[in-house]
Amino acid sequence: MPLSVLGDSSSSKDMDSGKYVRYTPEQVEALERLYAECPKPSSSRRHQLIRECHILANIEPKQIKVWFQNRRCREKQRKESSRLQTVNRKLTAMNKLLMEENDRLQKQVSKLVYDNGYMKQQVQTASATTTDNSCESVVMSGQQHQQLFPKTKHPQWDANNPAGLLAIAEEALAEFLSKATGTAVNWVPMIGMKPGPDSIGIVAVSRNCRGVAARACGLVSLEPAKVAEILKDRPSWYRDCRCLNVLSIVPTANGGIIELLYMQTYAPTTLAAARDFWTLRYTTSLEDGSLVICERSLTSSIGGPTGPPASSFVRAEMFPSGYLIRSCEGGGSIIHIVDHVDLDIRSVPEVLRPLYESPKNLAQKSTIAALRHVRQIAQESSGEVHYGGGRQPAVLRTFSQRLCKGFNDAVNGFADDGWSLMGNDGVEDVTIAINSSQNKFFGSHYNTSLLPPFGGGVLSAKASMLLQNVPPPLLVRFLREHRSEWADYGVDAYSAACLKASPYAVPCARPVSYPSSQVILPLAPTVEHEEFLEVVRIEGHVFPPEDLPLAGDMYLLQLCGGVDESAIGACAQLVFAPIDESFADDALLLPSGFRIIALDPKTDGPAATRTLDLASTLEIGSSNARLAGEGNLNNYNLKSVLTIAFQFSFENHLQDNVAAMARDYVRNVVRSVQRVAMAITPSPFSAQLGQKSLPGPPEALTLARWIYRSYRVHTGTELSRVESTCGDAIIKKLWHHSDAIICCSIKSIASPVFTFANQAGLDMLETTLVTLQDIMLDKVLDEAGRKILCMEFSKIMQQGFAYLPAGICVSSMNRPVSYEQAIVWKVLDDHDSNHCLAFMFMNWSFV
Repeated sequence: MPLSVLGDSSSSKDMDSGKYVRYTPEQVEALERLYAECPKPSSSRRHQLIRECHILANIEPKQIKVWFQNRRCREKQRKESSRLQTVNRKLTAMNKLLMEENDRLQKQVSKLVYDNGYMKQQVQTASATTTDNSCESVVMSGQQHQQLFPKTKHPQWDANNPAGLLAIAEEALAEFLSKATGTAVNWVPMIGMKPGPDSIGIVAVSRNCRGVAARACGLVSLEPAKVAEILKDRPSWYRDCRCLNVLSIVPTANGGIIELLYMQTYAPTTLAAARDFWTLRYTTSLEDGSLVICERSLTSSIGGPTGPPASSFVRAEMFPSGYLIRSCEGGGSIIHIVDHVDLDIRSVPEVLRPLYESPKNLAQKSTIAALRHVRQIAQESSGEVHYGGGRQPAVLRTFSQRLCKGFNDAVNGFADDGWSLMGNDGVEDVTIAINSSQNKFFGSHYNTSLLPPFGGGVLSAKASMLLQNVPPPLLVRFLREHRSEWADYGVDAYSAACLKASPYAVPCARPVSYPSSQVILPLAPTVEHEEFLEVVRIEGHVFPPEDLPLAGDMYLLQLCGGVDESAIGACAQLVFAPIDESFADDALLLPSGFRIIALDPKTDGPAATRTLDLASTLEIGSSNARLAGEGNLNNYNLKSVLTIAFQFSFENHLQDNVAAMARDYVRNVVRSVQRVAMAITPSPFSAQLGQKSLPGPPEALTLARWIYRSYRVHTGTELSRVESTCGDAIIKKLWHHSDAIICCSIKSIASPVFTFANQAGLDMLETTLVTLQDIMLDKVLDEAGRKILCMEFSKIMQQGFAYLPAGICVSSMNRPVSYEQAIVWKVLDDHDSNHCLAFMFMNWSFV
């Protein structure tokens, strides 16, 4: 017999007294249905439920309200319990991973100690013998090495000889596992990559090995089979992969699969050739149930393809590499990734060789990229990531891939894609390539009936240059936030309008006013925010009267990555393509943009030791992460390579005109970027006064000393504790102060100009040191803030400082910023004359 409501015979007074009410299963089912529709119903909705549901007629609205409160509480507790269980599983798996890593490091230490002892013994033996005996000893040592490690004779590649292929595959598997979990490579932890339950994982790079190698291990919430499927689809996550062809598949007796692969990769810049690989890939399971995907190059010594590399390619070699995927207790997988390649630097210009010798570059482009891609899909599958624009995550990832592929195609200009070089005007700074192959470029699905009868094509204007002491993340951030500094809106707007009307048309530069604003609409930031896919709306175009139909906003689909200064060895790029308002999933994209790669040397030898020592020194103290980033900023004493490529559509009879326009346009962009690069070349502490500062600006150390001393004199307290006033200590303390500190001129209180800001100040204003002085203080403070400042100005001049109440600022991107309090004080020079005003905005945040 079902339970009824307690107190059926009691009065409603008992019901209101808060006694526990038991509901029948039918009543609970009715309440659960309503909870699924509306977890927090209003009073009127609860009364409506009682009227419409007869089985709830004897329940008071107050009791129903209590039921919903309890139900929400249980739901919250359930979610929190689930979250804690997930965190506990992550911590348990990470602890297991760290214990295994510790064991591996202990083995590596033991091996190094043994090698060190062996080398000492060899040196002592060599010094105690004669030259002849020494030579004989060396010969005997070599013979003994050959006996201990005989060279394996491999059979020729033959799909009809599975046993021979399996021998090659098993050897590659053993070598890969020795790198992934053993001591075959001397791994050095990658600076800035610290393990944790929410981190990317444990990342290491090679030191003193043939070629370059990188290793990573991490956790993902996907089953091993799904992880293996994702990682084998290399073109979906490896942005440098042009194509991957599976030419042959051979099943093995142990249930594994051997595949013959041919892969082509893009060159990152126009100054070097692309690479291709012939490899054997072996997929199998270990005795403990782990999945393994290992891969190695096929060379003539093991019977692999011996033909020359394809046209425009250089043959590279992949040493045993791959993925070890193990299941975790409670679900998910632990992944070990190893990439080990020799990119054949002999064909690379001397200045670019660090790009091919840096294991950190390999780690960021391939190893970490693979781990991040799997983590991204895992979080999308679990519903943890929500994207705007109503697009599915897979569609947005496809847009990112298409932007990168289109930009790489424009940079490389392969002949088999239909690209051909065009004659230049005698100056080799800008290369022009033409592509009139409709099917190759646009795909077979493209509607060729839309093409004009006289034909057309796409033109790529590209250039590469070396930059000295320019932080790639800082330069890309500037190019993203301040498009008007380098872009010609006449060319861009007409390109977008012509592409919208027809894929083949002429973009011509026309008089056009600067846009009133640039609005960035985020679409799909990756989980770790290392890359952003966004739509940029550029507003306020004004065209001549004859072109009024083209007036309006311009839209760009834009991909920005590598702007995190702590990402060692990563390449920073800004790639964009004009789109129309419809933004269809199959929209035609002609990507253009910028790519900047730091030429970081290979981490071998004394230079690597100095880098590690510097990093360990900077990471001492309470602000480890901040100081580590500071070290990156202060050590941009190396070169970087900048690659620019812009694409334009054209009609055949106007090809020469478009080529001339494109060449001039790219040259103007190059000059603009060089001007910006020169402005931001110095470190933040020497460049903080900008290029348009007041006459006779003080040096960075002097200004920092004035700011600290004036604050102490006026307020009687220290701005922050500084251990030493010598060298850069006081500058670093000011630069990394947690509150936003901004200085402005006081020659004109009506429109003061910013002259300096620390890192927090630049973040608050969403600007850079270069463009700081283009922002006026009266454009930053709201009307209330300006009135208070004017009222307090005389007090500031007399007493030296004043407190401002909480208020609102506006960043350069027109975003409101709230702050709890601000203090303004006079900054006095060494002669006690007024130099500037300093503002400190405390506890600020974007609204």
